[in-house]
Amino acid sequence: MSTLVKKRSAASSAAAGAATKPPQQATVDPKAKNTQPGSKQSRVIAMLQSPAGATITAMMQATGWQQHSVRGFLAGVVRKRLKLRLESRKVDGTRVYRVAAGDSSKTGSRRSKRQPS
Repeated sequence: MSTLVKKRSAASSAAAGAATKPPQQATVDPKAKNTQPGSKQSRVIAMLQSPAGATITAMMQATGWQQHSVRGFLAGVVRKRLKLRLESRKVDGTRVYRVAAGDSSKTGSRRSKRQPS
C-alpha cells in the first residue's frame, strides 16, 4: 500500500468520525457571555453576589489582580457590560462592594441640564 493511499484513508476516516459525532449544545447564560465557571471573573461575581459582599483586597487575593484591575473590572464588566447595580458601603473603615438585590437595571435616568430649545 502506498503512502498516498494511507494518507487518504486516514483523512477520510478522520472526517467520517468527526461527522458522526452529534453537536454539543451548551446552555449559555446571556448575562455571563464569556464567563466560564471557575474563572477569575466568575469568582469575583460570586463574591459580589454573596450577602456579605467583598472588599477590593479580597478580590485581589482571589484573582491575583492589582487594585486598578479590580476597579476596572467592577466599572467595565460588572457595571457596563453585565449592567449589574453595585452597592458600596463602609464597614469599620473598609469599603465593601456587593451586587444590589432585586432589579439589576438602573433605577434613575439622567436628565439633561440643558434647556429645551
